[in-house]
Amino acid sequence: MQNKAFFTVTEVAKMLKISRVAVYKRIKKGKLRVQKAGRIFLIPKEEIERLSIGGLSDKTKQSIDAVVEKAVTEYGETFKLLGKE
Repeated sequence: MQNKAFFTVTEVAKMLKISRVAVYKRIKKGKLRVQKAGRIFLIPKEEIERLSIGGLSDKTKQSIDAVVEKAVTEYGETFKLLGKE
């Protein structure tokens, strides 16, 4: 990551590999802390690090792990057959 304190919406979108619209939606919902300079939103470096490192909560990660484990247990053989195609 660059040695800048703040990034524009376009830069954040490129770094997180999401659209600019998705960044604006996060700003509007209050999920992304910003500062305004006129009409430009500036996102602090710490916010980007928080999103890229810990975007999912522990509870969400556990839920995803549980669903994946259940799918592998129930459909493991099917997955193996599909992998051979």
